[in-house]
Amino acid sequence: MALYEVQRSQRYEIISLLTTITNDYDRVSMHGVPRILVEQQAKSLGLPIEEVFISKSSSNEEYESKMKGTLIRFKQNGVSSVVFGDVFLEEVRKYRENNLSKLGMRGLFPLWGRDTAELGRSFIALGFQAVTTCIDSRVLGKKFLGRVFNKQFLTELPPNVDPEGENGEFHSFVFDGPIFKKRIAYTLGKKVLRDSFYFCDLLPRGRG
Repeated sequence: MALYEVQRSQRYEIISLLTTITNDYDRVSMHGVPRILVEQQAKSLGLPIEEVFISKSSSNEEYESKMKGTLIRFKQNGVSSVVFGDVFLEEVRKYRENNLSKLGMRGLFPLWGRDTAELGRSFIALGFQAVTTCIDSRVLGKKFLGRVFNKQFLTELPPNVDPEGENGEFHSFVFDGPIFKKRIAYTLGKKVLRDSFYFCDLLPRGRG
C-alpha cells in the first residue's frame, strides 16, 4: 500500500525495493517468506530489489551497519528518501528517521495516521491479495496462519488485534494487486512454531 500510494502521487521516482534477508534461512526477516518469492514479487512490480543480508541472531548494531552501507551507496547515486509502510508506531518511526538523518536522508510515511481498519478495507477493495505467513501465538490462534487477508479474515480477528497487524500480531506476503503485472503463484507448506511465533512456509510454483 505504501508503494501504491507513492506511485499514485507521481511525486517521486522509485529506484528500488529494499528488504532484509536472513542469511541462514534465505528468507525475509520476520516474515519468513522465501527469497525467491520476493524476487518474483519485485519482478511482477517491475522494480529491482536490494537485498540486505543479516544473520539469524542479528543485533541492532549488525542490522544498522549493513543497512547503512546499503543506503550510503543509494545516496551516492542520488537517492534522498526511503519509503516505509508504518502507520502509527511512533518509536519505530523515530528509530528509522534517526538512522536516516545520520546519513542526510529522510523517511517517507505515506500511510501514516490512517485508520488501520479503513486501510485494511481499502487494501481489499483495491484488489490487493495477501496471505499470512507469520502470527504471534500469544495473541492469535494457529487458524489465522496461511490465511488470505480478506473480509472474512478481518471479521474473525479478536478485538485486541490490529486489523493491519501493526503491533506485530501477524505478517503477510502480498501476491497480487493493481500494481502487479502477474499474480505470484505459491502453495502452502509446513507450519511450525518458533519462539512463540507460528510460521507458514510458502512454496513457489509457476516460476517465470
